[in-house]
Amino acid sequence: MTRRFAAACLATIAFALSAPAAWSQGKTVKIVVPYTPGSGPDITSRLMSEAISKAQGVNMVVENRPGAGTVIGTEAVARAAPDGATVVMVANSFVINPAVGRGNYTVQGSFEPVCQLAATPMVLVVQASSSMNTIQDLVAQAKAGKVVFASGGPASSLHIAIEVLKIAQKLDSSYVPYGGTAPAINALLGGHVQAVWADYPTVVNQIKGGTLRALAITSAGPVAELPGVPTLNSTGLAKHEADIFYGVMAPSKTPPEALAQLASWFETAMKSPEVQPKLAQQGLFASLKCGAAFGTFMKSLNADYTRVVKEAGIKVN
Repeated sequence: MTRRFAAACLATIAFALSAPAAWSQGKTVKIVVPYTPGSGPDITSRLMSEAISKAQGVNMVVENRPGAGTVIGTEAVARAAPDGATVVMVANSFVINPAVGRGNYTVQGSFEPVCQLAATPMVLVVQASSSMNTIQDLVAQAKAGKVVFASGGPASSLHIAIEVLKIAQKLDSSYVPYGGTAPAINALLGGHVQAVWADYPTVVNQIKGGTLRALAITSAGPVAELPGVPTLNSTGLAKHEADIFYGVMAPSKTPPEALAQLASWFETAMKSPEVQPKLAQQGLFASLKCGAAFGTFMKSLNADYTRVVKEAGIKVN
């Protein structure tokens, strides 16, 4: 009896130690991207898929399922079997959607955090020929009724950054939503609007080329690629700290060993010397937070967005 009990215990321990390896063996993992091909989340997903497949021998596939403000693909993963075989690439809209009542999921209840992978700044820009040389100049002109804001939106992270500034400075400026940053910038260059809160990858070449002037960023600290551009917090005009982030979530109740294996794969891929230069070419920067740290970040961001959405009365048609 004693020998049989000891043998059973050893077998249980051996199985537990080998569970992650057994789980990953011969596995096909699908990354659902609720964005269009060629977008930042799509590019990041394909870089991850290639790097993980190569390094781990796992069959990684990417499936684009855009639509309904990213809700279609996101909810599909929320309904997927919680076995580690399906994950979703998320960005700020994943956190904003529940705050504006879009979609039938919750950030904490419907998903398990795997890893935040990358981030990119949000930049407030004006025409380089503008008389607004600082964000203080912009606020002064906005208070005089001379500024119309624009961004990709509505109810995007870029729109929320505008509303934060408007609320803090009691600005009665108009806001015009566009289908993305590129058309908003076209409106700016055409003189139809005076300021755009933009994602860095879309405007980096125009900033470097002298067509646009960057007045502020919402990053936690200065960004080396944007020398001399202050953070919004440091200006004292408003308090808001948020980059555009890309991360991976799994369906709720995915086993801990599967989450740990996924996190290990994505973290290893992000640290690969082949991946980071390719991300940098897209204006993206590694920003790793895995497991509980990523979950805490999402919870805090969701609270911030929910507060601003309520204060600004942001609605989705």
